[in-house]
Amino acid sequence: MSVVVEGLTKTYGRRHALDGLSFTAGTGVTGLLGPNGAGKTTLIRLLATVLAPDRGTMRLLGRDPATERQAIRRRLGYVPQEPGYHRGFTVFEFVDYVAILKEMADRRTRHDEVRRVIDEVGLADVSGRRIRALSGGMRRRIGIAQALLGDPELVLLDEPTAGLDSEQRLRFRDLIARAGEGRTVILSTHQIEDVAALCAKVVVLKDGGSVFEGTPKELRGLAEGRTWVGGRKEGPLCRHTGEGVFRTLGDPPPGARPAEPTVEDGYLLLLHEAAPAATR
Repeated sequence: MSVVVEGLTKTYGRRHALDGLSFTAGTGVTGLLGPNGAGKTTLIRLLATVLAPDRGTMRLLGRDPATERQAIRRRLGYVPQEPGYHRGFTVFEFVDYVAILKEMADRRTRHDEVRRVIDEVGLADVSGRRIRALSGGMRRRIGIAQALLGDPELVLLDEPTAGLDSEQRLRFRDLIARAGEGRTVILSTHQIEDVAALCAKVVVLKDGGSVFEGTPKELRGLAEGRTWVGGRKEGPLCRHTGEGVFRTLGDPPPGARPAEPTVEDGYLLLLHEAAPAATR
């Protein structure tokens, strides 16, 4: 496994951002799901070696970040939730700047690599434009480009599709799917449809712990036989649909009309019923 996390704990004052979290991730795309405050961004920053845990252990690409952080960073690509671009730079200048920070010293070789990743994310035609003149979707693609410099073995993406429209998210799904070929990608997101479309594995966080680790199909299966529609609102996990009926999650009453569950149904049911201490 490229990522092995055991008993990870991180606190801020009295608040536990992570509380005894354990999970593994291998080649392909692993999705991190969870409500606000579940610990997703803290976990991504720990995996990126930006933070150190208070307790617990991590093995990243077979190495211990406590003693081999620089070696891990040389094989790591990271897109934070707020990348903080130098908006006066052109696309090429910014990605080249990151390449220098990644210790790519030979100018010709470095520029070839910069052009490669810019082309890979479909920005070759705007590589000379300043970042401040680009759309939000293009700026997100710059983040992916700099993360792919040097062909890293582990790529960490924190909410890369936040704020994008449906068409832009489809383009990003294609980018992320290609990034996950032959390497490990960990994707933190609120977009359940991105996880369903992209991820071979999903980890659901709640209150700093893991309450589920499995495939999207297995997550959807948690709502199998417990998704139904009716003519009135029943229970807390009930929503009115555009077809004029109520879709409800939970144990169905006699005579209820069953509905095909989705990954979102399994996720919502899990969060409603999972005890925070289940995996601590």
